[in-house]
Amino acid sequence: MTEQQDLGSAPPPPVSSADHLRGCGPEVILYLDLACPRCAGLWAGVIALPVRICVRHFPITSKRPRSAALHAAAEAAAIQTEDAFWGMWDSLLADRAHTDDPHLWERAERLGLDVDRFDSDRRSEAVANRVRTDFLSGIRAGVTGTPTAFVGGVAAQGDLLNALREAA
Repeated sequence: MTEQQDLGSAPPPPVSSADHLRGCGPEVILYLDLACPRCAGLWAGVIALPVRICVRHFPITSKRPRSAALHAAAEAAAIQTEDAFWGMWDSLLADRAHTDDPHLWERAERLGLDVDRFDSDRRSEAVANRVRTDFLSGIRAGVTGTPTAFVGGVAAQGDLLNALREAA
């Protein structure tokens, strides 16, 4: 049985059409920080699982100052296409060493995005609000660090990859 803990807060908001969703199977909500090494390690295993992944932004800028810019880049890519969101998301987690602006522009170009629009969108209030909305939903759900996973509205504890394997 998966060790799970109710964080004593409201459950995360239910998955909606506004969320970024990937895969099929049992629903898993992940609050991740794109600059977090533990999130990158978890992501490499999660994408192979037969689960429906809902990712939500949880940049912890006090620990990783560049984090908010990375989440904004993923959201800016999503404005052009959902596939671009996932391409940006995957590439940022796979290569956390090259995240300055020129590297973000290169990633956008490789994804076939309009780079000028991407750059404008990632600096927009709409993108900042989207990232902030996810972050605040995590705070209300009791998220205090990353990665955090919810299965059935309950926070998985311990080895998250094993917990998600059990959920699958």
